[in-house]
Amino acid sequence: MGMSAQGGGGRRGGPMSDINVTPMVDIMLVLLIIFMVTAPLINPGVEVNLPNVDAKALQKNDETPEVTVKPDGSIYVEKKAVTLDQLGAMMAAMKKANSKLSVIIKGDKTTDYGKMMAVMAKLQQSGVDQIGLQTEPR
Repeated sequence: MGMSAQGGGGRRGGPMSDINVTPMVDIMLVLLIIFMVTAPLINPGVEVNLPNVDAKALQKNDETPEVTVKPDGSIYVEKKAVTLDQLGAMMAAMKKANSKLSVIIKGDKTTDYGKMMAVMAKLQQSGVDQIGLQTEPR
């Protein structure tokens, strides 16, 4: 009538049936905190040296694409390199999808003025009439 200590998964030498998840939860919480702290510090996009001016901040949402013009004249939409003609086609398609499309241009302070004007003209030809120029605050 008594139970044997060898075969039923008891405490003495039998297999353990539960898993201790506390260390795994601790690691996940630490990783969550690290990612929550570092995520706002990550700046997506192409790096340029923006001019410093006194201006009020632009309102940017997730649907506002950033067009970056580097000093060598290369053009990027978000992180994708495009030509001037590709920029026009891309913005025209975005404008069809969103009639209130606004675009922010990030231009390096050493970028050729003519190249910046060509990009702005291409955006206007594509139907984009809300264009903002991003700068760094003083």
